[in-house]
Amino acid sequence: MIFDSYEAYRAANFRPKVCILGSGPAGTTIARKLGAAGIPVVVLEAGARDFSDESQDFYRGTTVGDFYFDLDITRLRFMGGSTNHWAGWCRVLDKQDFEPKAWAPDTGWPIRRADIEPYLNEVHDILDLPDFRPDVPISDDIRWVQLIKSPAVRFAEKFGDELDKSGNIAVVLNTYATELAGDGKRVTGARLWSDGQDAGTFNADYFIVCTGGLENSRLLLWSNRRSNGGVVPNAAALGRYWMEHPTFEGGNAILADYGAFEVDAVNEAFFSPTLAAMERLQIMNFGIRLIETPYPGVKSLIADLACTAPNMAEWMSSKLSQNLRCAAQLYVAWEQAPRASNQIELSKTDVDHAGVPRIELHWKKSDLERRTLLEGLRLFGTTLIEKNLGRVRIADWIANGQDYPTNDETAGHHHMGGTRMGTDVTKSVVDANCKVHGMDNLYVGGSSVFCTSGQANPTTTITALACRLGEHLTKVVSV
Repeated sequence: MIFDSYEAYRAANFRPKVCILGSGPAGTTIARKLGAAGIPVVVLEAGARDFSDESQDFYRGTTVGDFYFDLDITRLRFMGGSTNHWAGWCRVLDKQDFEPKAWAPDTGWPIRRADIEPYLNEVHDILDLPDFRPDVPISDDIRWVQLIKSPAVRFAEKFGDELDKSGNIAVVLNTYATELAGDGKRVTGARLWSDGQDAGTFNADYFIVCTGGLENSRLLLWSNRRSNGGVVPNAAALGRYWMEHPTFEGGNAILADYGAFEVDAVNEAFFSPTLAAMERLQIMNFGIRLIETPYPGVKSLIADLACTAPNMAEWMSSKLSQNLRCAAQLYVAWEQAPRASNQIELSKTDVDHAGVPRIELHWKKSDLERRTLLEGLRLFGTTLIEKNLGRVRIADWIANGQDYPTNDETAGHHHMGGTRMGTDVTKSVVDANCKVHGMDNLYVGGSSVFCTSGQANPTTTITALACRLGEHLTKVVSV
């Protein structure tokens, strides 16, 4: 059942056991799992069926630190959440992403990749994916990896009819949970805002917060302040360890044979480091996206490199008789190490229309991220030389240690951390089952529970974790 207002929902007299906040990939996936198990669940979605400027305005905020996107641009507030502008790139976090790294403090998860692998077949069905293929070693340091571009599933479109026909799931649109109330052991209710006004309180046996990688922290921070610590009793890490995937054009490559690598339907190939290379160089995970440059662009690149990189020009000259004609752009997206100082705070001066403080995001890239970018490109270049596959030219601003440009991709719109998973209550917010430490009936879904970001786009892992949480809840709620 889908209701366009809280008033219409109340008239239906539906009695849920579980309340999910947010209808993005995490919220919708968990709701479908619970509904299929016969458990009545309500999904409260702050937005409507379609985009509106009025709804999107609730997402305005500010960023302190490095240049970043406007916060009301980098996510969407209507049914289906940010899947409505998702590009569809899919890959699960690597096994090593779940392991602690001695050179990067506060890394490591309380679960392993094996804990989400049983749900990947289900994820493939949800995201309309073929099976993933194994990585292919290119050298001891670099491997070819597969990113699959799904048809960019819009969750509201794909699952809307199913949700509307379900007798166990009620989706309530235009209904914003402004705060949760709690007594330090349980959530005792939610304060709602609907159709531009206070809609009173709402109660359920269980609450699952799935409002996104920024809003999850905002809601819990505000709720905790209002309830004097009654919603997140162990709040030292709440809002902290926020992460993104910095993403920039890293340079160019000249290739002896573009056919040496398998490319996708749009002639792109993807590469990542081995764990051994990361350990040796003490860097984070990264992904290099190699994009073929049309032939006319090769000539100008060769001419440019002949002046600025004579050693590369000499190699190119030796290859010209072998039909050297392939150039490529190199884009790099890489893992940001978890740092407590990268955090979501509540604005001291600005509130939204419902009176909830807006977000103040504190975000800076560290020296480790800069080293990962530079050493990652060097590593890829060394591999091409060793295998006689090509040569890499690193962008001047990277090689010379200049500032990050502000006219590049900047980041992936991937919001991770803030309510991270862990066993240490001083450095995490939820446990291995995504339950808030110290609370009996409060869970968190989505990428805000990520402990590390890896180099993979997060949606596949978000969905796998949601399947796992949904299955866990079917056992807990039915007790």
